[in-house]
Order: sequence, then structure tokens, then C-alpha cells
Amino acid sequence: MSNCIENFSAESFIVAPVRDLPKSGIREFFDLVAGRSDVISLGVGEPDFTTPWNIRESAIYSLEAGHTSYTSNAGLPALRKAICDYLGKYYNVNYDPAHECLVTIGVSEALDLAMRALINPGDEVIYTSPCFVSYPAEVLMARGVPVPLVTRDCDNFSVDPAELRKLITPKSKVLLLNFPCNPTGAIAPEAVLREIADIAKENNLIVITDEIYSELVYDDCKHVSIASFPGMKERTIFLHGFSKAFAMTGFRIGYVCGPQVIMDAMYKIHQYAIMCAPITAQEAALEALKSARKDMLRMRDSYWERRNIIVHGLRNAGLECVMPQGAFYSFPSIKSTGMTSREFAEGLLKEESVAVVPGSAFGPGGEGYVRACYATAEDQIIEALKRIKRFVAQNSK
Repeated sequence: MSNCIENFSAESFIVAPVRDLPKSGIREFFDLVAGRSDVISLGVGEPDFTTPWNIRESAIYSLEAGHTSYTSNAGLPALRKAICDYLGKYYNVNYDPAHECLVTIGVSEALDLAMRALINPGDEVIYTSPCFVSYPAEVLMARGVPVPLVTRDCDNFSVDPAELRKLITPKSKVLLLNFPCNPTGAIAPEAVLREIADIAKENNLIVITDEIYSELVYDDCKHVSIASFPGMKERTIFLHGFSKAFAMTGFRIGYVCGPQVIMDAMYKIHQYAIMCAPITAQEAALEALKSARKDMLRMRDSYWERRNIIVHGLRNAGLECVMPQGAFYSFPSIKSTGMTSREFAEGLLKEESVAVVPGSAFGPGGEGYVRACYATAEDQIIEALKRIKRFVAQNSK
């Protein structure tokens, strides 16, 4: 017995996919920033706007009225109806709120549910890269095989359908898309999306589309959901939420819509693992859909102005930068400096107290770039650009 106790290793009990999983490259880097009041952060992808007052007031009223109970596991019926009405009006795709819509704890839970409902060990999930850090991790935790589809700045970080075709094998099961994209700010033109839809149908792939930034598109660009194309609603899982466009990150409310048979499977996982999203946050989300569109558009217009400032400033500093057409991220190349993306980010933080995220945190295709978020105050962006220009001038080879 004593030998068993002496030889005990808690680590040996951890399942391999979790044990071998790296920690978030974003959060790991920002541990370096914690506690430093002098830093200008262009890092965390969070709106600097406070949630619009009418949404906050709705949350306050919910508590004052004593609305503190569970809701239906799937979410408040009124919220699900409002979500489906919203998607029908602005995305041209119609869902049944009773059977094809589920309210989740952010989009992150929605993606986790989709992976666990769909992926058997060894199934391949093709995902666009650079990408949000959780995509390959979610695949691995579901015992799947993540297959990166690398996008490039020469294509404005959009998908090359020919490259997608090359990656498809008999084990391919899911295609995971995110447009507008975190971290590149790229969108997928409608013509490209239609090609992707044809490839998905030809190869019997399920498409998961993460459209959390879809309200935030700029210039003459128009967001189109792949779920709206003929024959695609039946094979598409649509992910969205309130965090970005409505500045509601802390409310942690997302949603997922899709074919009833898949939603039923996801619902069972959600039912046992989560039960339901908090009623206070759900009622706030309902108010957002009812009355906060003008606030959302006002915030979007501000991001557009900041985007122009940051991209022109980065270019003026000597860094090549594709003009992002959506989200609130720029993804400049730092290859001209001769540094790795992590060396650049750590050096910029140390020498100039400006925080950006190394592109390597976002997977294959991210090395040689950094992510600079422009969802922060304009005066902070302008000052950060001065410091970046000075840093690049002093460190370029």
C-alpha cells in the first residue's frame, strides 16, 4: 500500500488529449501584462464600449423583478423566437425556434456542443487558419483530427477553394468557417462561399459557421451566411452571439441554430452539462434584439474609423497590413523586422509598453504576424502607433 501511495501520479490520470493540449496562446501572453497600468493593450478582443444602457437596464429589472429561476434548457422561448426572427430578417435563413435554436453560454459552448455531438475518434475537421485559438483545441478534446486550411494575405486571408479540395479525405466530416475572421478581419466573398458550399455538398461535409462578428463589416461589404444558400441549411450549424456586436462579453450569451436532428443531440449534451444559460443574461439579450440595433451600428461606425487609423498607422510604421473588412482586428506582417511574432510582441511590450498578440498563437499561417485589436479608444490607438513605429525603426534589420 505504501508503494502505491509513494508512486501515485495525478498527471497519469489525465486523458491524453487534455494533457497534451497547450494553454491559450492569448491568455498565456497576457499573463505578462497583468498588473501593469502603463500598458496600452491592443490585445484582448473585447469592445471598449460599455453594454448599451437599455440592455443593462433590462438585466437590472430582471433581478429587481425576482426573475432568478431556471429557464427552459433550450432558453427562453421569447428569446429563441427573437433570435430566429433576427436571422430570418438579416441573414435570410429561417429556423424553427422550438426545435432548431438553442441558447448557450457564449459561442464557445455552442462550438463545444457541436464537436461533441458530431465527432467520432479519428474524424477530420478542416478549419480555416489562422483562427481563434479554441478551434483546434475543441476538435482535439472531441477526439477528432484538426486539419488546418491555411489562408494567406495575398488572398486577403479568404479561402482558396482549390486548397480546400486538396485537404478532403475519406475521413473528412466537418468544415469549420469563421467569417468575418478572428484574427485576420477577413471576410469570404459570396462567390467564394458558393464554391465552398458546392464542395461541402459534393463531399457530404457538415459546415459549422461561426458568425459572431457578422454585424461588423465595413465599406461596401455585405455579410452573407453560407446557411442561406440552397441545400446548405440542412447541413450547416450556425453559431452566433451577443458578445462582440452588442458589447456584451461578460453576459456570456450565444446561440446555435441548425437541423433538428443535430440540435436534439447538442441539446442533450447541453442539458446534462449546463442545464441553461442565466435568465438575467437571456433577458438582457432579448432586449438587445428588440432595441439596441442603433447602438450596435454606432459602435460599428466607430470601429470603422479606428480601423482606418490603425491600418494606415501600421503601414506608416513600415509594416505590411491587409485592410480588414470585418471584425475589429488588424493582422500586420512583422516579417520585415526579422523577428518571430513572439519576439516582436514581447519586445514591443518590454520596450514600448504596447501589447499585441503573437500571430503564432492563432496556429499555422499565423507566424510572421501579430494581432492588433482596434476595439479600444482612438487616442490610445494613436499613441500605440507612435510607439510601434519607434519600435520597428529601432529593431528592423
